[in-house]
Amino acid sequence: MKVAAAGAVLSLLKRRGETLATAESLTGGMVAATIVDVPGASAVFRGGIVAYATELKAALVGVPDDLLAERGPVDPDVALALARGARERCGADWGLATTGVAGPDPQDGKPVGRVYVAVSGPGVSEVRELTLAGDRPAIRAGSVAAVLVLLEDTLVSPRFA
Repeated sequence: MKVAAAGAVLSLLKRRGETLATAESLTGGMVAATIVDVPGASAVFRGGIVAYATELKAALVGVPDDLLAERGPVDPDVALALARGARERCGADWGLATTGVAGPDPQDGKPVGRVYVAVSGPGVSEVRELTLAGDRPAIRAGSVAAVLVLLEDTLVSPRFA
């Protein structure tokens, strides 16, 4: 299913002549890996940043230090900043981001399964809050699927189609 979603978004982006980049935390590169599993991904995909440690979200992706200090890494505004940072740092039209708690334990008062996925593109910044059930692999896989669906929904929206 994930590869099918990745193929759909890559096809849409290729038709539009637009590019994509990722910034990932809890998914640890799974979004980028899912994208590059699709033959021809290089026509659209610019690259990805895995910023697992909180300080790397600031240093590598440009998330404001004060935002991270105030709210922690699992936050909707952090997700948006990651998506914007992916776009900027990789020179892409669209950026995707994932941040959340995959478990096994809660993090900074956030429950296991709390995930934020975000997209940033021309004229759009959107984030979705997810509450995912299951073990660590299920939460990470659900996050990958959700961020790809978010991008697909955005690209086919009448506002951006």
